[in-house]
Amino acid sequence: MRNSKVLYVGLDVHAEKTAVSVMERTGRDVIGERMLPNVNGALDRYMLELRKTGAEIQACYEAGFCGFELARRLRGLGIECTVAAPGMLPKMPSDRVKTDRRDARALARALRNGDVHEVVVPPERDEVIRDYLRMNEDRKKMLKQVKQQLLHFLHRRGLRYTEGGNWTAGHRRWLTALAFSDPIEKETLDEYYVQITELEEQCARFTVRIEEMAKEERYAEPVRRLKAFKGIETLIALSLIVEIGDFRRFATAERFMAFLGLVPSERSSGGKRRQGGITKSGNTHLRKLLVEAGWHYRSYLPVSRRLAKRREGLPAELVAYAHRAGRRLNRKFVRLLYAGKPSQVAAVAAARELSGFVWGAMTENVT
Repeated sequence: MRNSKVLYVGLDVHAEKTAVSVMERTGRDVIGERMLPNVNGALDRYMLELRKTGAEIQACYEAGFCGFELARRLRGLGIECTVAAPGMLPKMPSDRVKTDRRDARALARALRNGDVHEVVVPPERDEVIRDYLRMNEDRKKMLKQVKQQLLHFLHRRGLRYTEGGNWTAGHRRWLTALAFSDPIEKETLDEYYVQITELEEQCARFTVRIEEMAKEERYAEPVRRLKAFKGIETLIALSLIVEIGDFRRFATAERFMAFLGLVPSERSSGGKRRQGGITKSGNTHLRKLLVEAGWHYRSYLPVSRRLAKRREGLPAELVAYAHRAGRRLNRKFVRLLYAGKPSQVAAVAAARELSGFVWGAMTENVT
């Protein structure tokens, strides 16, 4: 039988301290507040003391830098703990005062009122691999940034490679052969180039490691299913799996699209409907990866040998489903270009529909 007495605990977590606010099922007043240090199990002891009152304890904190370790720890103590999506918490427009204690009260109140949108706590293995994949993306961003810095350094000196594309073998030979009147300029170029080489070696090593992770029993078959779609290689497939977990928690493809922030924003009132750009809510990391995949649908037919190879051994209905998705997304991409839309808009539109097809493949709705 469910306990009639419930205590709702809001936790505003920071690196050094955690603000705690406790509310009952009814009433506006806070019945307990503490500022606890994040050392020596102070928060755990406080929560266990609350449980000794005989009440059911429900705790809540915002998703953020502290990750999911706190939620797992409290659940291990038998205390229900929810991780809240920060952007979905209610906030009064006139509320201009922000303190840790007020934030903790707001969390407790939102939890009590049922206004918390829960972030799913992933299995520890999924979180470990997710962090590795995000580190890989961070290194790629660093590599891109250093390459741009080197090119800007050369442009400021009127040096530009005109015999082909940047970062080809010819471009690299040109870079290493450049001479400067001042030796410090040559040293600057060399330092940039060494950093680029090191980052490229790291990214290559990470790519090999990601392929090994994708072959683990837990991920191998889902990765193979997702790689049936054009534009989805191992990195994107594995990222989708460890970031989403159970795709069935989204009742429809439209809800999955909304979670990724790929649906149009809307401001409609008084009989007028106004739609704008995509909402960009939810998982930014996955949204960017799917938009990257969406660019591949500028063309589709004929199916490349590489894609045909990835589809070997997969169920016939899944291959037909992925093929149908490819033709549809290609038509959409081209139609938007002919309508005068920017190619970026076409890529995002393709990514939105691709996410729907991904949801279907992972929930076995491939009819």
